[in-house]
Amino acid sequence: MKRTKRDLSSLAEKTLLHLFVKYSIEQDDALLGFEVARSNRMYWAIKDITNELKSRPGDRRRALIPFYRHGNPQVRFKAAEATLALEPVAARAVLESLRSIHGPQGLDAGMAIRGLDDGSYKPT
Repeated sequence: MKRTKRDLSSLAEKTLLHLFVKYSIEQDDALLGFEVARSNRMYWAIKDITNELKSRPGDRRRALIPFYRHGNPQVRFKAAEATLALEPVAARAVLESLRSIHGPQGLDAGMAIRGLDDGSYKPT
């Protein structure tokens, strides 16, 4: 099945940020419920938002940085992952803080750090 990318260019940045948080929390719920298809849909929705922010003048992914302190670990993880190329030290600190938690974010953060360290993961 071919994935359809949504055109997000007409959405205000505030709306994109709201959707980023909403979809990250939905993905967290899906991960915890072992709902793979739903988790995958949220992955692509988040990726589309991140790509839209990146494509805007000045690379607006920086607007995700305040989410480093969000109460939901998936929101923190996705924000750090999306901004690693822009804020490598701060984003890595978020990943380091998530690495020790029990759950999918701890595993994902650990894999991201390992990839950064061995050079197999190069954020863009």
